[in-house]
Amino acid sequence: MANLSGAPRYRSQFAGSSSTIAYRECEQEKSQQGVPVVSSKPVPSQSHSWKVAETLNQSFQYAGNGVAHAFRTQRNFRIHTGATVFALSLGVGLHLSAVELAVIGVTCGLVMALELMNTALEAAVDLTVGERYHELAKVAKDCAAGSVLISAAIAVLVAALLLLPGLWQVATSWVSGV
Repeated sequence: MANLSGAPRYRSQFAGSSSTIAYRECEQEKSQQGVPVVSSKPVPSQSHSWKVAETLNQSFQYAGNGVAHAFRTQRNFRIHTGATVFALSLGVGLHLSAVELAVIGVTCGLVMALELMNTALEAAVDLTVGERYHELAKVAKDCAAGSVLISAAIAVLVAALLLLPGLWQVATSWVSGV
């Protein structure tokens, strides 16, 4: 894991340990060095964000929390969700085959998954560099956003190739019927 902020790494001090004391000492040291401290609240013996899911149900709950967070906070994720619903609904309305609907679903799902990864990467970079500018942080964020852009462009191409012939048939039959 690259250290983009120039500040010393702290994870190794308490990796594998859930000691609140080690966490507090780390936060105090960060504060003395001028590194922004995310929270000064007391931490339980095992921080919830570091906790590994003990059950399959918890795994699904954590994943659902991530999707819900992205939907609440990321405009582009909501746009991708709307586009996915629109494309699949249009495909069903045009009576596309199951394979064609699956291809649209997979490409749209890939866009949404990459948008989630982009959101996660941006959060991790922001956590690492804080409010300081760093050229490598910009590169990481721009590349992650670029991956979403490329996948979205491919998804639009796939949807257009599968949906436009059906839309053309509907349009020509409607015009000839009028």
